[in-house]
Amino acid sequence: MAATGFSDLRDKLKSMTPHREETYKDKNVDGTNGSGKVRKRKFRESDEDEVVEHSDETRESREQEARRVKIDIVQKGLFSLEECALIEDKIDEVVAIGEAGQYREHTVDRAPLRNKYFFGEGYTYGAQLEKRGPGQERLYRKGEVDDIPAWVDELVIKRLVSDGIIPEGYVNSAVINDYQPGGCIVSHVDPLHIFARPIVSVSFFSDSALSFGCRFQFKPIRVSEPVLVLPVTRGSVTVLSGYAADEITHCIRPQDIKERRAVIILRKTRPDAPRLDVDRTLSSLPPERPIPLKAKRSRRRADADAAHRPRVLEMDKEENQRPSHSHHRRHSSSSSENYWRRGQEYDKHKESSERRKVKMRRH
Repeated sequence: MAATGFSDLRDKLKSMTPHREETYKDKNVDGTNGSGKVRKRKFRESDEDEVVEHSDETRESREQEARRVKIDIVQKGLFSLEECALIEDKIDEVVAIGEAGQYREHTVDRAPLRNKYFFGEGYTYGAQLEKRGPGQERLYRKGEVDDIPAWVDELVIKRLVSDGIIPEGYVNSAVINDYQPGGCIVSHVDPLHIFARPIVSVSFFSDSALSFGCRFQFKPIRVSEPVLVLPVTRGSVTVLSGYAADEITHCIRPQDIKERRAVIILRKTRPDAPRLDVDRTLSSLPPERPIPLKAKRSRRRADADAAHRPRVLEMDKEENQRPSHSHHRRHSSSSSENYWRRGQEYDKHKESSERRKVKMRRH
């Protein structure tokens, strides 16, 4: 190192690439380059997040939006570990009943790494919609989902009422979302024409996070940088209203579900919320799968000796049905002696065939 005249490797690198230092000096100190445009900076929230470039102005507007979201969110740690364990046992019972197929048709909605259980009121969404887009969601007809379980009312709703989080009689729709590690729910706004505000959710099994202002991309699944990441702990209650509920989407990202997590969402449907038509046409219903036909089985018992019995072959049947006068037509010019011999051979053959038939009948 002494022979080169450099005591520091950084000095040597600078001497080898002097253009980098000159280019940097040409830029203004206030963060603009030669063209007058604002220099962009890269922000990465975590190693799992996508790197997104934001200008200083964009960053400031996103921070303002995050503050607006926070204003309309109320969070409270409400349930103790013992209470959580009791409620989680009840959630496991719901899952077991669903696996046994004992709920009504539209109570359970299954998706990869996430199952939904609708109680009280359920509604169509996503791929279930005949026409895609906001405002197309519809409540199911009355009675198409199961009633809210008694334990949800006793252990969860009454506790929220006693703590002044919701008024008595507010909840008529309860949804349990059961997530497995890596599960998610895409960015959405709870349908404004279906549900009143606020929207209340209670978390169980593990800690997670609720993200606002994300965009999802699929194959493979990727999520853009959120405007706000809201931690949600086990046993905590989250209440969304105003801007947080209506003006920005919320989601749960795959990287935020590291362990099994369940959330109970409690809402109130609007009195004028639209329902599916009672007299829907058959064309709007999904096509029914054809019922597979089952192979008919013979009622007769198998006979172990059947394989050893002599069978009448097709050639024997044809030979027995062959008329006797065919030989006479073919050999009409034969001598009387040959005719007499052939007649005897035919009689012997006929007699042996009849003997075979008698033998078959005896068996």
